[in-house]
Amino acid sequence: MRHLKTLRYFDQVARSGSIRKAAEAMNVTASALNRRIMDIEEELGAQLFERQARGMRLTAAGEVFVRFVRNQFAEAERMLSQIEDLKGLRRGVVRIASSQALAHGFLPEVISTFQRAYPLITFEVTISDHERAMQALSTLEVDVVLVFRPPHLPNFQPLLTIRQRLCALMGQDHPLAARDVLRLADCRQYPLALPERSIGGRQLLDEVTARTGVALKPSIQSNSFEFLRGYLRRSETISFQIEVGALPDYLEGSGVVRRPIDDRDMPAADLVLGQLRGRNLPVAVAIFCEQLKSSLRALAGDPPPALAARA
Repeated sequence: MRHLKTLRYFDQVARSGSIRKAAEAMNVTASALNRRIMDIEEELGAQLFERQARGMRLTAAGEVFVRFVRNQFAEAERMLSQIEDLKGLRRGVVRIASSQALAHGFLPEVISTFQRAYPLITFEVTISDHERAMQALSTLEVDVVLVFRPPHLPNFQPLLTIRQRLCALMGQDHPLAARDVLRLADCRQYPLALPERSIGGRQLLDEVTARTGVALKPSIQSNSFEFLRGYLRRSETISFQIEVGALPDYLEGSGVVRRPIDDRDMPAADLVLGQLRGRNLPVAVAIFCEQLKSSLRALAGDPPPALAARA
């Protein structure tokens, strides 16, 4: 499979945007790598990169070719995974992009459970907002996504969807922590620590407040849920997160508690596990998706008996 090595050179240059950086990453000389790229361009009869002072930028032909290259990698990974599966080793790599809300507890728990059963399968996990996650899926940088309120992608195929609500997070000694259910109007009386506007939960919150006229003005914003939780323990600030990111077990000992928002104020939205339509997933990824679906169904209170037993 030597031809894949040449394609990896090209892909690394596309990702790095630089011959020098790509050469360092691939442990080859810059001149040798540049020669490989020129050979590909000569063979295709098309310029794949614009060579600029600040680096290498894909041309329109390069964009087409990079999709072909990544499709080749994906198919090769699937083939190798199937071969290993036949050998009983179940080797493989699972590449997943996930919303940040799942990064602290849910996803690490599911992956650790899975690796106890399949220790030879490795993971590449990308945590990002839903827009970047879907972009990574479309460019074949990941195999599957698990995101809250995914934006439209024409060839996106949902594998499982569960409804999730936003809940309020606060320090365990916060005045509102004594209440069982909160209204948004209650929350606005205190300082707010909100995720940045690229986060799906923040976008849902902004849409709701725009319709109702209940303006929420944050005293602090961040792209890090870990930072926001740390801040909640040290102030009377309130933040918001989807339920799966704030399960009681994950909050235990953190000094932070969650309280549901009244249904009249906050509708539920979709948490979606999905892949590109028509793509055959590598064996390792397909097996992991089954466990992931089982765990998600359990969250929704509807675990199929056969899958629940495996999870």
